[in-house]
Amino acid sequence: MTDVKTRIDETVKANDVVLFMKGTKEMPQCGFSSRVAGVLNYIGLEYTDVNVLADEEIRQGIKEYSDWPTIPQLYVKGEFVGGCDIITEMTLSGELDGLFEQNGISFDKDAANKIREANA
Repeated sequence: MTDVKTRIDETVKANDVVLFMKGTKEMPQCGFSSRVAGVLNYIGLEYTDVNVLADEEIRQGIKEYSDWPTIPQLYVKGEFVGGCDIITEMTLSGELDGLFEQNGISFDKDAANKIREANA
């Protein structure tokens, strides 16, 4: 576990935004990963995607790393933010915008507003 924990830790700390997901941002392999990647892609956010299906050690290790049982998992500036339900709620409440702004991460605010308008 130490080796995989080190690999995960280095990935999380080396990138401003990381999404551990099933599939890739271009081709998600599950509905929950698709929803989170869809939001991040739509708002034009630059992020690193890690396909847990391509590496069984990462797939299991990320759950232990975060003490969170499900995938996808979003990290911002080295901190675990949450999975699909939490990211969805934060997107709709505007909390995710605030988190990105607070951390100096650029995204399309108009696109984020359109998501909220469409779900109002």
